[in-house]
Amino acid sequence: MSEQATGIGTGSGTGSGTGSGTGKGAKTAAGLMSMQPAQPAPPAQYLTFWLGEEVFGMDIRTVSEIIQCGPMATVPLMPDFVRGVINLRGKVVPVIDLNARFGRPAAKLGKKSCIVIFDAMRAGERSELGLLVDAVSEVIKIAQADIEPPPDFGSAVRRDFIRGMGKVAQRFVIILEPDRALDVAEMAGLCEAAQESLTA
Repeated sequence: MSEQATGIGTGSGTGSGTGSGTGKGAKTAAGLMSMQPAQPAPPAQYLTFWLGEEVFGMDIRTVSEIIQCGPMATVPLMPDFVRGVINLRGKVVPVIDLNARFGRPAAKLGKKSCIVIFDAMRAGERSELGLLVDAVSEVIKIAQADIEPPPDFGSAVRRDFIRGMGKVAQRFVIILEPDRALDVAEMAGLCEAAQESLTA
């Protein structure tokens, strides 16, 4: 009788103590984890390039490749920012002169001129655009905390074309907003308007 009582008492005490301690410990750990500040997002990578004397950047995830500037077929009745088209492995890819797109004089081709192949979206479908730039610089990382809002004035580029100003060392990188700066639908509308005005 005494052995049975001892056995029951030991089992009950051990189970109750262990279960209670484990539950409190788990709740305490969960509480501490909830009190910890959220970790900042990792820095994003940007491809940087030159237009004139300014450095621009675009999300590297939207870039499929970079090619040397070669022969381009001109397309009649197009606005100035459509430099022409290239044959990219059997596909016709329009080339956008970013200088002209931003309201600047058309780019002058040089030894460092490059075409950045950009993945654009139109009506939910992926298409490729070539972006003519004066020179490609490098791929850099910029933390979100180092990106300032675009200025209200003083920029040579439309404000809605700019996602932000990235602080890198002692200079700023103008980070493009591709959905606006490279809006395929808007550029197609400008092309149609140019055709109508030239044929009127």
